[in-house]
Amino acid sequence: MTEAAKRPQIQLRPREGRRVRAGAPWIFSNEIAIDAATRSLPAGTLVEVLSGDGRAFGAGYYNRGSLIAVRLFEAPPGVEIDANFFATRISRALSLRDALFDRPYYRLVHAEGDFLPGLVIDRYNETCVVQITTAGMEALLSNVLGALERVIAPTTIILRADSPMRALEGLPSHVKTVKGTEPERLRIEETGLIYFADLLGGQKTGWYFDQRENRAFVSALARGRSVLDLYCHSGGFAISAAAAGARQVRGVDSSATALALARQAADANQVEGLCELAKADAMEELERLGATGELFDIVICDPPPFVRSRKDVESGARAYRKLARLAARVTAPDGFLLLASCSHNMPAERFLAECAAGIRRADRRGSLIRASGAGPDHPVHPMLPETAYLKTLVFRI
Repeated sequence: MTEAAKRPQIQLRPREGRRVRAGAPWIFSNEIAIDAATRSLPAGTLVEVLSGDGRAFGAGYYNRGSLIAVRLFEAPPGVEIDANFFATRISRALSLRDALFDRPYYRLVHAEGDFLPGLVIDRYNETCVVQITTAGMEALLSNVLGALERVIAPTTIILRADSPMRALEGLPSHVKTVKGTEPERLRIEETGLIYFADLLGGQKTGWYFDQRENRAFVSALARGRSVLDLYCHSGGFAISAAAAGARQVRGVDSSATALALARQAADANQVEGLCELAKADAMEELERLGATGELFDIVICDPPPFVRSRKDVESGARAYRKLARLAARVTAPDGFLLLASCSHNMPAERFLAECAAGIRRADRRGSLIRASGAGPDHPVHPMLPETAYLKTLVFRI
């Protein structure tokens, strides 16, 4: 008997499933008819999903302890979810990235955006970082790694199983190298520049590919201008601006480790003389700069998420408004202010409203000249707004 034939069936409650019928890949716990058999299924079990009237929606994995009880693979009913399945999906994802990029530095798999829920893979040439966030994908890890070996055959594979989302799935947190030798610092290439990432200890998978196009946009404005990059991490915006001809760049971050990577990148790109990189709290630095009256032609604010869950929306909104106010105060007249949010729980309309309110509270006026999200290697599932998590706004002040 095949794996598909042995899968338990999950049935939706009568009159539930409207979102799934429309193409959404998530099924919530209150949409499922729970019986003793369903209640006993281990977290991450592969299941077949049926509507209340018996319509088959296909395969997914089930976790009764999660609000999102089933995540669908959006594949035909009865399909085998094995290494061949993953190899086909990863190959499809790779063909898109090959069309987009000349060099193999990108997000290779973006979870539901590539129809592989709970799986993220970032590629750094011959090194891949695999991030597993759900119990269902954890149970399928051997198939994932086998498929990745078949499609890419990377020299090194690092497993970053340390996302906070894992706790919601009842999973432990760990980081380990599953193939090859773990690099202390890995060299990255982006738009002709050199950066460095800590793939084992850095945030997320070590680098933020999602801001690539926004970095390019800002660097095109930077020639001859002064730049302040807050939450600069390992120097993505700061180094690209300096390399594009900025006359002065100041990067601020609270992580000494991230700043060390930024300094290494500044040296590798021969812009160390233009870059001042300082360890400080971004909000406190903005307060200090505002008090001294120092102004910058371009101000960049790409903070960590202020809204980690829905209950944090109001406090996070106040934080974004404050950040916009403080940053607008130190942006020179006719200068540019970039404000970003990577919180998927912060709606785009609300984020724009809070940023606009903060700019006005600084007694400044701003025109929005760019509103963008992540790059095309972070595809958005059209029926899942959460996959459009990144919101980046650029104002002319």
